[in-house]
Amino acid sequence: MRPVAEHAATVAALLGPTATEIVALADARGRVLADDLVASHPLPPFANSAMDGYAVRSADLGETPTVLPVAADVPAGRTDGPPLAPGTAHRIMTGAAMPAGADAVVQVEWTDGGTEQVRVERAVGAGQSVRGAGEDVTAGQVVLPAGTVLGPAQIGLAAAIGAGTLRVRRRPRVLVLSTGSELVAPGEPLRHGQIHESNGPMLAAAVDDAGGRAELLRFVPDDVEQFTRTLDEALAARADDPVDLVLTSGGVSAGAYEVVKDAFAGRGVTFTKVAMQPGMPQGAGHHAGPLGDVAVVTLPGNPVSSLVSFEVFVRPVLRAALGHPQPDRPRVRARLAEALDSPAGRRQFRRGRIDAVAGTVAPVGGAGSHLLAALARADCLVVVDEQVTRVEAGETVEVWLLDG
Repeated sequence: MRPVAEHAATVAALLGPTATEIVALADARGRVLADDLVASHPLPPFANSAMDGYAVRSADLGETPTVLPVAADVPAGRTDGPPLAPGTAHRIMTGAAMPAGADAVVQVEWTDGGTEQVRVERAVGAGQSVRGAGEDVTAGQVVLPAGTVLGPAQIGLAAAIGAGTLRVRRRPRVLVLSTGSELVAPGEPLRHGQIHESNGPMLAAAVDDAGGRAELLRFVPDDVEQFTRTLDEALAARADDPVDLVLTSGGVSAGAYEVVKDAFAGRGVTFTKVAMQPGMPQGAGHHAGPLGDVAVVTLPGNPVSSLVSFEVFVRPVLRAALGHPQPDRPRVRARLAEALDSPAGRRQFRRGRIDAVAGTVAPVGGAGSHLLAALARADCLVVVDEQVTRVEAGETVEVWLLDG
């Protein structure tokens, strides 16, 4: 059987970095910045008040209390504020530009709040409650380097320096296709021998979660001709926005009616057995579609096998194509809460729940690749190496955090 690392390298070679595109700031959350973002002006762009209060010359407050006439009001947004004359004060609001001549702000709580004149109860030094121009960011500074993942704070910073659009890595476009004559769409009644199709919606959600753009094709029965026709028609219809990856589930085992294997075998996609549990039957390569070669990853049909295989092989590749600085799931070490067995020569990925406070992880459900309910309760994968056949309670294991 092929080692997990070897198959992961095969899948990784299918996709390179995606091209760049310019998106509106409102659409940039979760994207990866393609170019350094440079500040065209300082932040703050002008000296402004950090408090509601009174702009003063600190030298005018030699002894307190001091009474000063209030010569002007300076609300936030005023652009024509007059300079501050010696021996006077301007009532000023938080964020308003400091008037020329003022070097400090007395917060309103230290005054009587007067509007014609103000009684100042406490002296202040130069710079008190003043935000200096460029205190946060200087003009010409790289505020976000290429490769930054854009979250709320990063988008806020981009907006603050006036960037209405950002150049980011394009999200990989992924066609998701499940196969199986036994499949019925969710919401439709089942007949004996049928099951609701779950892999397609599950994998499409996983693609979107990884940062890709998933498009879910209707599943096809176990018919090679219909499978090939459905796929090629879908690829041809997307000439203006080509597909980066075709992701299938099912039809890759060693039995009869393995439609994916029959459709792709000998046409650029290699099928193999990978030394892992769950998810032994895998395939990867390129399909000669109507628009040229397109990357293909074929996953097993059992739902747990399918999603675990996605986590191991596909998710990190999609994130790497996006330029994500951390394509892998966060990995930690934890003590096993109960013993578990593992098959010799195969890397096992068991579902689990981690107790970060106690530093322990407990298996959830059994090792069966059909136990989707257990997977839905899990928040991590417990990894047992190929050469290990049993891990005792209290021993330390590698854990992949699924919420990171």
